[in-house]
Amino acid sequence: MKNTFGNHITLTLFGESHGKAVGAVLDGLPAGVKLDEALMEQMMKKRSARGDISSSRHEKDIPQIISGIKNGYTCGTPVAFLIANENVHSADYADIQMKPRPSHADYAAYMKYGDYGDYEGAGHFSGRLTAPLCAAGALCMALLQEKGIHIGTHIASLHGIEDRPFDESCLDADIELLNTKLFPVLDDNAQTAMQAAIREARDNQDSLGGILDTAVIGLKAGIGEPWFDSVESMIAHAMFSIPALKGIEFGSGFDFAKMKGSEANDPFAYENTKVITLSNHNGGLNGGLSNGMPLRFRTVIKPTPSIAKRQKTVDLKEQVNTEIEIHGRHDPAIIHRAAAVVDALTAFVLCDFLIGRYGETVMTEDHA
Repeated sequence: MKNTFGNHITLTLFGESHGKAVGAVLDGLPAGVKLDEALMEQMMKKRSARGDISSSRHEKDIPQIISGIKNGYTCGTPVAFLIANENVHSADYADIQMKPRPSHADYAAYMKYGDYGDYEGAGHFSGRLTAPLCAAGALCMALLQEKGIHIGTHIASLHGIEDRPFDESCLDADIELLNTKLFPVLDDNAQTAMQAAIREARDNQDSLGGILDTAVIGLKAGIGEPWFDSVESMIAHAMFSIPALKGIEFGSGFDFAKMKGSEANDPFAYENTKVITLSNHNGGLNGGLSNGMPLRFRTVIKPTPSIAKRQKTVDLKEQVNTEIEIHGRHDPAIIHRAAAVVDALTAFVLCDFLIGRYGETVMTEDHA
């Protein structure tokens, strides 16, 4: 099992949903990155379960930093986070190991690890492990914000209900707005409709999915690598680590199939002394590198697979077809919590690129 990601900085994830704790080790950050406790608390709250639109498993999710931070700044040594698991109901999963939940990791994990795997709360495959991702991402985001780079993600649509799109003329204002919200939408009317749909799905013992839309501003041109470590490659690699995320597109994405080259190309122009593009169909990326325009991508989150409806499955012990009713505490939609995880992993990938380009001087020098 490989649980480490990154090139110039690395992120290692550990723990199980119902173990003593989950955690992460962030290694390679330069010394001098400020720990923004308010930002970390905000990231953790945005990912947390809330009210009747989320799982009733409510955890405090207070990261305990056990190394790598002194007097509020990184030391340049590995930063380790621990987040305690306190509200577990392991008995809810007594029947899961031999009767895998449809579209969950249960069956594939059993075939890989057999009887030795931890299946309670989905074990190491649980969305619970996105909590330390958000803690680590908050530290990366603090570095980016020092460099004038800001990230925001909103729910573009949930089961056909649309939020208003990003306003390309004032992305900074929209990102600032999103970073004040626990339910990540730009239009309060969309929030009301989406939350009502989530409650209806919960009452019907079902779940919903949707599309997230991410924008990054302030990223200078020339960041990234061609071919295998392109910006698209590394962000996609990180995004597909998020449970329930099943697709990604950059810029106009699959809509390119409907365009001609004359429509899809982004013409260059000077704005004062700065090179810009007059459109942004390519999402701020050319040849795997940033071109100085806003980085734009969209991801799709599938409906949560753990639903209370009776479903068909198999009994692995008896080797017969059977049915399952899933009990326990599960989210009728995960998308509003996943937005913070997308932001966190985007921040990690961009920090990795910046440190690869500029080294430890990223914190001390202004790289034009």
